Amino acid sequence: MRAVVQNEFGGPEVLTLIEDAPVPDPIPTEVQVRVSHVGVNPVDGKTRGGASVAKLMGPFPITVGWDIAGEVSALGAGVNRFAVGDRVFGMPRFPYPAKGYAEYVTSPSRHLVRIPDSLDSATAASIPLPATTAYQIVHEAADVRSGQTVLVLGAGGTVGTYVVQMAKKLGATVIGHATGGKLKRLEVLGIDRVIDYASEEFDDPNLGGGPVSDVDVVIDLIGGQFALRAVPLTKWDGIVVGVPSGQQQGLDAAAAQAGVRWTNVIVEPDHVALDYVATLIENGEFHVPAPATAPLEDVVEVHRQMDDGRLPKTVLTLIP
Repeated sequence: MRAVVQNEFGGPEVLTLIEDAPVPDPIPTEVQVRVSHVGVNPVDGKTRGGASVAKLMGPFPITVGWDIAGEVSALGAGVNRFAVGDRVFGMPRFPYPAKGYAEYVTSPSRHLVRIPDSLDSATAASIPLPATTAYQIVHEAADVRSGQTVLVLGAGGTVGTYVVQMAKKLGATVIGHATGGKLKRLEVLGIDRVIDYASEEFDDPNLGGGPVSDVDVVIDLIGGQFALRAVPLTKWDGIVVGVPSGQQQGLDAAAAQAGVRWTNVIVEPDHVALDYVATLIENGEFHVPAPATAPLEDVVEVHRQMDDGRLPKTVLTLIP
């Protein structure tokens, strides 16, 4: 089968498309999936370069990629959730390797769900990691409830747009922090207030429209010092949830002094989360934009654009 492999960590040029990779066979409780599309996420590039979950990838050669969409092509013993030919999507095994940049992958059956009939496979491949991350933040780590105020830092990104929609569906008031064309996208999603960080900041006491204060939940999708800066805006016994690594610096002491809880989220495969999102999509209650697509042969250029910060949400196509 075709697969993208690398024999060392480094820049996009370490990625090589080969034609003779072995086809994996499913063990009991697993399915084999013929992959039509695979989503490209920042973790792919970080891992390719030797950071993020690189230490979990095993010996070289390795293959990155987690967000897959395709058809079940074989069943391991004991699997009764799917039949051969079912269209499925998911993010198998994360943070361990799924080897998603390949024509066939194997996955624990409970790391996948059926693709809604109304959803094309390319769009399905753009969903699992960001949507599952958002679900585990909003529904579990933060436990967002109706009537709460939620501040989302980095709301205009892929994870952020899922977070906004989920929090709004739960009845929260949502304040988003973004800029450029992402502001309009958030308004379309029904966000209650947007802060354009090109001209003002969320922690400015003289913020136009009034200062942000006394929020129940802060969701930091940026990292750095943003979570720390949001602590004074959070009400007593509120919570700050962070996704990127590194946001803990100074946060523990500041949160304790302010009586604010904080936690990190590292996403895990979760068929409950994906079934939730799939149902909302099928019912027309959830907006997922179509991603850009590129053939698997263009993987080096796609990663180059991702490293340069120029890549829109993109999936690689294995079966047109």
